[in-house]
Amino acid sequence: MKKIVLAITVVFMSLSAFGQGHVNLKGNFAAQGYDVVSYFQDNPQKGDKKITHTHEGVQYKFASQENKEAFTSNPEMYIPQYGGYCAYAVAVKGEKVSVNPKTYLITDGKLYLFYNSWGVNTLGKWNDEDPAELQKEADKRWMDITKAH
Repeated sequence: MKKIVLAITVVFMSLSAFGQGHVNLKGNFAAQGYDVVSYFQDNPQKGDKKITHTHEGVQYKFASQENKEAFTSNPEMYIPQYGGYCAYAVAVKGEKVSVNPKTYLITDGKLYLFYNSWGVNTLGKWNDEDPAELQKEADKRWMDITKAH
């Protein structure tokens, strides 16, 4: 019996680590603790530490119980692209770069987050260059990033 419990624990920990491995976490929460549903309401806000949900080993905070319920009914709709790392950095450099959670874009029903600090706003660069081409490149490079680890 102890071996079965140990095996289940190892599998669970592996799945949790896999889920978190390619997600930009701050304080153990995705999207730096912002409510990912609130982006789709055009009102990004920090989530409440009392209203959380874990999906595929990754923790999310929500500003309201209604937003949590929306997420749990369709998490894939709300999860940020590229693990919540800067979409521009993934596209251009193939690198995981942290973001400013208030710098975002929703296009084709998908949430993209961007780096915005020290006078560099990669959302502006994304929009000034060819967003469709950058998205294709980011998709390709993200596949390479997630396969490598």
